[in-house]
Amino acid sequence: MKTNQHYQVLSNLLLYPEAELIAELPFLANAMAHSPALHAPLLPLFAYLSDGALIDLQQNYVMTFDRNPSHSLHLFEHIHGESRDRGQAMVDLMEEYKGHGLFMTGDDLPDFVPLFLEFLSQQSTEEAARLLSDAVHVLAHIGRKLAANGSPYAGVFAVLEHLSPVAAEELTEPPVRDMDEALETFGPGMDGVEPLLKPGAPGTHTINFYPRTARAAAGA
Repeated sequence: MKTNQHYQVLSNLLLYPEAELIAELPFLANAMAHSPALHAPLLPLFAYLSDGALIDLQQNYVMTFDRNPSHSLHLFEHIHGESRDRGQAMVDLMEEYKGHGLFMTGDDLPDFVPLFLEFLSQQSTEEAARLLSDAVHVLAHIGRKLAANGSPYAGVFAVLEHLSPVAAEELTEPPVRDMDEALETFGPGMDGVEPLLKPGAPGTHTINFYPRTARAAAGA
């Protein structure tokens, strides 16, 4: 299996566990077994998914990813929260997808980690590495939270850190979590538009994988 196709395996492992996914586990495990450094961190997750009752796996998935914001599988939840940057970051990421010939279908948001990994699997090894380098800081943050809570899903994010050509940095600024806080922090625009609805600068498609102050410090 080509290196960038590992992203497709990782994407599948982060999906809501259905019977079809469980049936595919031997194939997924075999695909990763050719790369011991990538396979080893996933062994607890493969064992967990193989041995658990489907209803228990599904309930735990919901509790892990849907009920715990610190484990959210939406990248921008961890850096932009509900700030005005989040909406523009979504648009920019969708433009990145379109620029590579990927047009989204279904109801997933563009920053849904399994979707992002599926996107990486369709790129060249070099392009996938470039894109992962931008997102790995957020992905590693999710992985650390999962590992701290003893979740076997942490292994997926450990593999992504291993694949990244750059080391992950800590996220230090908490995201804005609600619209009241966003309005207090940023205030409405001159036109009175609330932060999430404020249009971004036309023609700008840089994906904001960093909080506002972190980007400002990097540019100083």
